Amino acid sequence: MKTVVLLSYTGLGSNLLHLSYCHQIAKKFGPVTIITLCENLSQALSKDPLVREVIYLKQYYKKFTDIFNLSSFLKELKIDNIFIFYPSIRFFIASKIAKIKNIKCYPFFYKKNLHLVNTAKKFTEEVLNIKNCPTETQIFIDKTEKDIASKKIASNKKNIILGVGSSGPTTRWGSNNYINLIKELVKKNDFFFFLLCGPNEKEIADTILNEVDKNCCISLDDKKISEIIPLISLADIYVGNDSFGQHVASQCNIPSIIIMLDTPRAYSDYSINQFRILPNGVNENDISHDSNFSPDTIKVEKVSEKIFSLLKL
Repeated sequence: MKTVVLLSYTGLGSNLLHLSYCHQIAKKFGPVTIITLCENLSQALSKDPLVREVIYLKQYYKKFTDIFNLSSFLKELKIDNIFIFYPSIRFFIASKIAKIKNIKCYPFFYKKNLHLVNTAKKFTEEVLNIKNCPTETQIFIDKTEKDIASKKIASNKKNIILGVGSSGPTTRWGSNNYINLIKELVKKNDFFFFLLCGPNEKEIADTILNEVDKNCCISLDDKKISEIIPLISLADIYVGNDSFGQHVASQCNIPSIIIMLDTPRAYSDYSINQFRILPNGVNENDISHDSNFSPDTIKVEKVSEKIFSLLKL
């Protein structure tokens, strides 16, 4: 029996946010195949025993006329069950044409105000006939990869993952704030910092490295996702923009401080390990992808105080 979970999201963080629901489906039907619009998800889940394979869907999903190509693609996979975590008429019709027996999909015309966590949780509970579906789970990490990562961890210092990169400029706290945060923290304790950003964000990391002590800070811009995840799991805390790093940290039982500039609450309140830092005077329910708050509305002192509080320093 082949069971597929279809995740219609391009961001790695948004996909990892749905991992708990994939695991719940796998516990009932066996290891699942995940079809995703995210190019990097396969690296993140390569060691997950509840995931048979991850297929990156880089075509057949943008236009309504792609339905027949998509249905042919699905038919070749010989799927018995498909769970579509999105209100997509296109994916639903393609699944019907592919003659998949058991098709479960989000209610149509429900895209507006779609709450990622609540909708996914309710959907999973309904299709599996379960109650109290967990919103977080365990990210599986290979022991060998973890041992390699442990050699990069500073044993006599607190290790902080700084999520300086993100999916877009409006979610970034800014290089200057991270520079000032590093300088503020090292005055009071021994820390080692890992700058988490993508290859196309190397300039951000370089700007920070040029202004701080390089003996206590390195960039991860040239590392693979499969190398970064074990490193995050061994850190003491994640601090930074809304990025995949905070989702990994949260599901590795690592405290995660998320700097909320235009990140909806749904991305940051599904785990007991998530802690939000908001712009002064702003309610967490008023932040959306269109908020576009200035990075300067969140002060370095506010973030450093939260770090010391969570690390009990």
